[in-house]
Order: sequence, then structure tokens, then C-alpha cells
Amino acid sequence: MTKICYCTTIPLTINAFIRKSAEYIHEHTDWDISFICNSDDAFAASLPDYIHYYPVDMKRGLSPDAFRAIREIKEIFKRERFDLVQYSTPNASLYASIAASSARVPVRLYCQWGMAYAGFSGVKRMILKTMEKTICRKSTWIEPDSRSNMEYAVKEGLYPAKKCSVLWNGSACGVDLGKFDASRKEEYRKVIRSRYGIPDDAFVYVFVGRVKRDKGINELLRAYRDMSEKNLSYFFIVGGNEVDETVDSELYNWSLERKNIFYTGETDTVEQYLAASDCYVLPSYREGFGLSVIEAQAMGVPVIVTDIPGPINGMKNGETGLVVPKQTVRELEEAMLRMYRDSDMRERFGREGIRYVTDNFEQQRFFELLLKDRKRLMNKG
Repeated sequence: MTKICYCTTIPLTINAFIRKSAEYIHEHTDWDISFICNSDDAFAASLPDYIHYYPVDMKRGLSPDAFRAIREIKEIFKRERFDLVQYSTPNASLYASIAASSARVPVRLYCQWGMAYAGFSGVKRMILKTMEKTICRKSTWIEPDSRSNMEYAVKEGLYPAKKCSVLWNGSACGVDLGKFDASRKEEYRKVIRSRYGIPDDAFVYVFVGRVKRDKGINELLRAYRDMSEKNLSYFFIVGGNEVDETVDSELYNWSLERKNIFYTGETDTVEQYLAASDCYVLPSYREGFGLSVIEAQAMGVPVIVTDIPGPINGMKNGETGLVVPKQTVRELEEAMLRMYRDSDMRERFGREGIRYVTDNFEQQRFFELLLKDRKRLMNKG
């Protein structure tokens, strides 16, 4: 029997990006499927009987505890004799790639969903880049989730072009058009706007992601503050609030005092917040792909992204949204104002965005190609 194992640092990553594809593989093959990630009782209880779960605690950041985690993972790999191990997220990828190489797993697949070192400089960048090179060297195949990130990685010397590929048009899992259903946009729009007391004719921006410096939150808040006197808009900031010393405290405190800025926290209904909005903004410094970019377009929402690898492959500049230079405020503000003022452009971008995502990122088609790709890798291995 073919045996495959997925390894990530936390269960959230499996639930968000892997679980549905694993279920698809179970439905279409007789393969044995396993997950490795941090210990979580609720996650374990939620898994179907056909998925094996091996909890291995992996601490965030650099830690001497890494040696213990590598040893535990290696023991699992040697005992279970997997045909393919797939890993993603920084720590899990480092530990699993070393353990899988040592245990002689035939196919060691690194799903490279971004490169952490790209957002840093100095010693930290050097350490993180060394980690990235180690993962790539220990892997037998690498699948970045965007073509621009693949080109960047090859140019950076992380791996040769003959050792990598991008699945279909990129992303980690495609878009579930049953969940991100544009036909329900008006329904969701009314629900969310009513909940927050936002008028039907008001303009709403939305950001989805962690409130962190490398997501561009400082530029985003500064641009919005600078333009707040030029429009009467609202803002949803959707996602976990991980504010630290890298976030401008003055800007952040200003945003907390504004009655037209809503920090929603994490949600399972991000599609409803997207539907309630008129423009999605992601001014990130680095991304693997930026899944929320295509999710926004699936709901008919035009997007603004920065000119970084990943998001630029998930939209069409001038057709479904706008691209601005990263770490800029003036250009970001101008793009946001342009979206606010030009309703014809927004409507055109929204219509084209739905068509673009449907043709290029539909989830079931993505899963079909993923299964075909995994069979190819194991035949090659």
C-alpha cells in the first residue's frame, strides 16, 4: 500500500491548506494517509478514522529543542516507511527534511509556501536563508506555490530549475467556489454590514492577514490615515492580532480609536467579510502566494497588492486589480483612492476577477492535478 505523510508545524496549517486535498486523495485512491504536527486534542478528535495522527511538538523559532523534534520525526519515518513525505512551514520543513533524508524516504516533497528570510536583513536573514537552503538540499523535489517565487528561489541559488515545478497556476490549495460563492455576495454583504452598522452605500476596504510589519500593516494604516479626510470609508482588518514591537504603536492606537475601522479577529467566514467589502488590500513585504488574493477575486472584489513574488501571480494588473511598489505609502494611498473614486473600474475588475479565478484556481481541478502530480513524483522516486 502507498503511504504518504504531511508534516506542518501547527494543525491550523493542515486544516487551512492540506486537509481537503488529503480527503480528496482518500476518496480517489487506497493510499494510507498520516499527519504530523504539534499536539492538539481537538484537532485529533476532528480527524476521520482513515487519517493517522502523530503529534510532535515543534517550538517556534530557533531552539535546542529542534534536535528532539528531528529525532522523534525520524523514528516515525523509519517505523512507518512512507513512500512520500510532504512538508511545509519553516520549522516543520527543516525538521522533516532532515529526518526524512536520514530515514531514506524515497520522495521528500517541500511545498515552499514562501521564504521567511526574504523579509529580513543582516544576521537573521543569513540564518533563515541557511535553513531554507538546507531544506531544499535535503528534498528530492520542491513545489513553490507561485511562479514568481520559484524564479526568485532559483535566482537566489536555493535549488536548480530542474528540481522544481509549480502545480497548475499556483496556490497551496486552490479556491473552494462552493464557499467563496459570488452568487451569495449580496446576501453576505447585508449580513455583515448590518452587524457592524455600515450603510449600504458606504465604501469598505478589507485586509485579511496577521497584523504584522511584514504584512505591510504600517504602510496600510498610514495610507488610510492620510486619505481619511478625502473619503468616507470603512475598513475591515480580518485575522489574528499578533501586534508586536514592529507595528507602529502610534498608528495602531489611532486605528483602535476609529469608529470606522473594525478588527474582526480570526473568522471561519472570511468570504462574508470579503463580500461586504469593495476593495481588498494586501501591501505585504513577502508572501508564498497570498491565497486571500484569489479568494477576494472569487467574491468579485477588486484587489490591490504589492509588486512581490506570489500575489502578482494571483491577479491581473489592470484587469482584476492594481499593483503598487512594496513599502510605499503614497502609491498605496493613490491606488486606494483610485478604487474609491472609480466605480466603473471596480465593477469591471470584480467581474473579471470572478472569471479569472474560476478558470485558473478552481479547487477540484487543482486537486485532480495534485493527485496526478503526486503519482508522478512517486513513480519517478
